[in-house]
Amino acid sequence: MTEWLAPAFILFLGALLVGPARGHLRSAVVLVAPLLTLWAIWQVPDGAVASLPFLDYQLTPLEGSPLRRLFATIFALMAFTGGLFAFRQARWQELAAAHAYAAGAIGCSFAGDLVTLFIYWEIMALFSTLVVLCGGTPGARRAGFRYGVMHLVGGVILMVGIVGVIVQSGSLAVQPLRAVDPATWMVLIGLLVNAAAPPVSAWLADAYPEASPTGSVFLSAFTTKTAVMALILLFPGEPVLIGVGLYMVMYGIIYALLENNVRRILAYSIVNQVGFMVCAIGIGTEMALNGAAAHAFAHIIYKALLLMSAGTVVYRTGKHLCTEVGGLFRTMPLTAACGIIGALAISGFPLTSGFTTKTMISEAAANEHLGLVYMLLAAASAGVFLHAGIKFPWFVFFQKDSGLRPKDAPWNMGLAMVIFAALCILIGVYPQPLYDLLPYPVDYVAYKGAKVVYYLQLLLFSGLAFFLLLPLMKRTLTISLDFDWFWRVALVQAGGAALAVLTALKRVLDALLQGLHAVLHPPTRSLLAPRPDDEDVAESARDGLLARDWAIGAAALWVAVLFIGYVVVSIF
Repeated sequence: MTEWLAPAFILFLGALLVGPARGHLRSAVVLVAPLLTLWAIWQVPDGAVASLPFLDYQLTPLEGSPLRRLFATIFALMAFTGGLFAFRQARWQELAAAHAYAAGAIGCSFAGDLVTLFIYWEIMALFSTLVVLCGGTPGARRAGFRYGVMHLVGGVILMVGIVGVIVQSGSLAVQPLRAVDPATWMVLIGLLVNAAAPPVSAWLADAYPEASPTGSVFLSAFTTKTAVMALILLFPGEPVLIGVGLYMVMYGIIYALLENNVRRILAYSIVNQVGFMVCAIGIGTEMALNGAAAHAFAHIIYKALLLMSAGTVVYRTGKHLCTEVGGLFRTMPLTAACGIIGALAISGFPLTSGFTTKTMISEAAANEHLGLVYMLLAAASAGVFLHAGIKFPWFVFFQKDSGLRPKDAPWNMGLAMVIFAALCILIGVYPQPLYDLLPYPVDYVAYKGAKVVYYLQLLLFSGLAFFLLLPLMKRTLTISLDFDWFWRVALVQAGGAALAVLTALKRVLDALLQGLHAVLHPPTRSLLAPRPDDEDVAESARDGLLARDWAIGAAALWVAVLFIGYVVVSIF
C-alpha cells in the first residue's frame, strides 16, 4: 500500500486541487496536504519499497533511509508552515507551484535511482521557476527567465553525467561516487549548480529577492537543501568539496555585508550557510555528515523564519532596502522578535538551533586535525553574526527611525513565524530528538563549558566590532557586481561585438561579390544572354555561345572528350 501512497504524490495532488478549490476549502488543501504527506513519509520503511522496469534496468522510485526521511520531514514541515504563512496573501498559482515544488523535493529525497532523481530534480526546477515568476513584477519575470535558463543548463549537465555513470557502471542506483572521470565530474557539477556554488551562485541572490514576500520563503528551503542531500548520498568525503564549501562560506559573508537589499542579504547568507554543509560533506566522516544533515534541517527553519520576518516587512511597507526602513520594532514587535530569534539561530548563538548543529561540523573538522578548516569556520561564524545576526535586525528594526508605522504581521504570518521561532529555541535547548533522526549514531555533546564560552566570546566581540565600525556598515544605494556580470553584461556585450564584426564582414563580402559580378558579368552575358540590340529575346538567346542549339554530332564529340579526360584523371 505504501507504493500507492508515495509521499510526493500526495503533495502533487494537493497542488492540483489548489486551483479548483475556493475559499476555506483551498485553505484546507494548502494546510492539510503537507500534513498528510508528513504522515506518509513516516510510513516509508528503510530499503527499496517500490521498483519499476525501465529498458534493461529497474527504477526504484521509493527508497527509505534515516537520511532520506529526515530531509523529507523538514520539506513537508516547511510546506505546511510556508503555506500557513502564505495562504491568505499569495495567489493560488503561487501556492500550487510551491506545493508541487515541495513535492519534487520530497520525491528527490526518496529517489533510489538516478533517473527518478533527475525527473524530480527537473520538476523542482520547473515549479521553482513558476514561484519566481509569480512575483508579478517586470524584475521577477526577468529574474525568473534567468533562473530557468541556469537550472536548465544545470539539468543538462547533470543528465549527461548520469548517462555517463550508467553506461560505465551499468547501474542506476543512488550510491557513493568519486569525481574521477568526466561523467562523475558532470554529476558533481550539476549538483553544485543547485547548491549555488560559485561561480554560478548569483542565480540565487538574483531570483529569490524578486519573488513575492511569500514566494521567497518557499524558495529558501528546497533547491539548495535537496542538493545538499544529494551530495551526501552521492559524494560523501569528496575532498574538493571542502574547498568549495569554504569558498561559499566566505563569498556569502562578503556579499551579504556589502548588500543593501533586505532579502538579498538573506539570499547571500543562504550561500554562506550551505557552504558549511558542503564543507562538512567534503570532510566525510560520520560526525561531519550528521552535522551537514542536522544543519540543513535547522537552516531550513531559521532561514525561512528570517525571510518570513523580512517578507512581512516588505509586505507591510513595500520597501526593500535597508536605507528605506528603520525603527519598525515600535509597530511590528512580533515580527522583530521572531527576526531576532532567527538571526541568533543563524549565527550559532547558544540555546538556539544553529549552535547545536553548526558546532558539530566544526568538531568534525577538529577531530580530523583540519586546523585551518576549523579556524576558517570559526571566523565565518563571526562573519555570519555580523551580516545576519546583527546587520539584518539592526538596520530593519532598530536603526534611525524611518517614520514608517506599518501594522504587525497578519495572524497567519505571525503564527507561522512563532512556530519556527519556537523550533529554533527547542532544537537549541533540547537537540536530542533531532540527533535521533540523523543517519549515524550521535556521540556529541553540544553544551560544554569551554565551547560555550568560546562561541560567546567569538560572537560578542564580533558584535562589538559591528557597532564600533557602524559608520562603515551603513549601506548606500550601490550595486554589488557578482559573477553574473559575465553573462548578463560581458556576454551580451561580447555578443553585440561579434554581431557587429559579422555585419561588417558581410558588407565586405557583399562589396567583393559586387566587384566580381561587375568583372565577370559581361563575358558571362556574352555566353548566355541575348544580344542587347535584339528585339526578339527568345530567338536571340540562342545566339549565346552556351545557349545556342548545338548539332547532335558536336554534342556527342564534347561528351566523348569529357569522358576521355575523366578516364585519364582516374588512371593517373
